[in-house]
Amino acid sequence: MPITLPQLDSEIWFPPIQQALREPNGLIAFGGDLRPERILAAYRRGIFPWYQEGEPILWWSPDPRGVLFLEQLHISRSMRKVLLQADFEIRMDSDFAAVMRGCAAYTEKRTGTWITPAMYNAYCDLHALGHAHSIEVWRDDKLIGGLYGLAIGGIFCGESMFSRSENASKIALIKLSQQLQQWGFAVIDSQLGSDHLRSMGAREITRTHYLQLLEQHADTELPVNGVTWKFTGIE
Repeated sequence: MPITLPQLDSEIWFPPIQQALREPNGLIAFGGDLRPERILAAYRRGIFPWYQEGEPILWWSPDPRGVLFLEQLHISRSMRKVLLQADFEIRMDSDFAAVMRGCAAYTEKRTGTWITPAMYNAYCDLHALGHAHSIEVWRDDKLIGGLYGLAIGGIFCGESMFSRSENASKIALIKLSQQLQQWGFAVIDSQLGSDHLRSMGAREITRTHYLQLLEQHADTELPVNGVTWKFTGIE
């Protein structure tokens, strides 16, 4: 039986979350556009865009959902040794576009990318508006890794990460988690689970649980918007 999905138009709306497909997991709509208003409305409903070049914009809300509760962050003994070296600097929002380009770059392991030119432009627009943020790891004034995502109230929605040096993306995630917890955030949404994230304390929860977290924390005003970090080392 062919799949029938709602097609979005110029009006900013999304179908009820209960209409998301089980296979492929979480696909809920297609079409529309990547205006900041639509993307923010999607995230507030537990929905995000994810598609390949040449496809229509696809919108997803998977069940289960990968999350990292900040108090459950796990730092291995080997990573603690790396962090103590402190031969790097971590910044926030000093070069958001470069982090997006790093996440989109092709590598031996990454032979394709969902960060299309349209997605790149859309999230750079969200960054300019104070909603999207990058966490960057620098060594000798060279960007060696980082990640980016959206701050939706007390939830940080992680989008992608990259490393040009061993452990760089882990360093970014650890410092982001520590700082978000200090600021009063509740959770990092990783959208999909992975062994890499599970090794650092992430786990999967039901979509219903995630929507409850959104209802509880999405309207919380926290100080990440407009803040720029620059510091050396990790506690």
